[in-house]
Amino acid sequence: MELVECVVVGAGVVGLAIARRLALAGREVVLVETANAIGTGTSSRNSEVIHAGIYYPQGSLMARSCVAGRRALYAYCRKKGIAHSACGKLIVACDEDEVQKLGVIAQRAALNGVHDLRQLTAAEAKAMEPALHCHGALLSPSTGIIDSHGYMLALQGDFEAAGGVIAFETPVLEVRAGFEITTGGPAPCELRSKAFINAAGLEAPALARRIAGLAPELVPREYFAKGSYFTIPGRAPFSRLIYPVPVAGGLGVHLTLDLAGQARFGPDVEWVDEINYRVDPGRATGFCAAIRRYWPDLPDAMLTPAYAGIRPKIVPPAVAVQDFVIQGPDAHGLPGLVNLFGIESPGLTASLALADVVLEMLG
Repeated sequence: MELVECVVVGAGVVGLAIARRLALAGREVVLVETANAIGTGTSSRNSEVIHAGIYYPQGSLMARSCVAGRRALYAYCRKKGIAHSACGKLIVACDEDEVQKLGVIAQRAALNGVHDLRQLTAAEAKAMEPALHCHGALLSPSTGIIDSHGYMLALQGDFEAAGGVIAFETPVLEVRAGFEITTGGPAPCELRSKAFINAAGLEAPALARRIAGLAPELVPREYFAKGSYFTIPGRAPFSRLIYPVPVAGGLGVHLTLDLAGQARFGPDVEWVDEINYRVDPGRATGFCAAIRRYWPDLPDAMLTPAYAGIRPKIVPPAVAVQDFVIQGPDAHGLPGLVNLFGIESPGLTASLALADVVLEMLG
């Protein structure tokens, strides 16, 4: 049995950020991943947006880590030369009833430390984006987009340069007392670790149930909120991200751009019982209706299925809001164990800040 100081499970963006942070702090770290590459799950199946920190409840870990993480992420991108753009976004009221909601969103953003939002009239918004239909909007200049894979590669590079080791195709089968770990895959092994960080994303609750000594009632039930994305050929007539007023379970069918200017639309919200990433072409009808609320000139039959992602929810569909949960020894009484549950959007934006939280928990 090989003795290591820290084992981090999950080589998504958050697991990579945590492993990097621990390695840079001088810890001996092994990062284990079930897949054969970094970021194959939620981390590569999202909108690649750098969020400002607008929507989340005041004082929540989501709000605090998003605002701190966004500042750290922009600085990291500049330092490492990671492709990104602070293109800004418009949150749009598609009817008169939604105009009042813009004020509520702006108030919540200010409570979270986001003070750069500007409320626009319909005419001001249309002057910025002539193809847009709305009754008013909020401009968020600090929202941006990022090459998420380039970011993860940079995190991996920092981690490995600091002496960290990644073991791919290495699922964790069992975690016994004292963090004695049995792994599977092509090269199964036995590890013993002083610290065990569960950053397994969608699989985090299932992994936590395999940790000896962790009280079952401390492990939340997982719920899967699938979000599909569609795209169109050519360029959409927008230079900023366009978001409708949020809906229960997500931020609505929004328009985002990749760094080449290609538009993609989504995600919608579909509660599913198992992980599958197939995009049903039939959902295009609902997408068209949602998109035409803010882009009425969307041409017919233009939407093409792109990809899907799944949010790792830990609250049922009837509960509109959840927070990140980082569960350390103070919660469960097991020194060295940190579980991360429900790390959905804005997890990518918050990743560097969440890594700092984990380091502090481990002491």
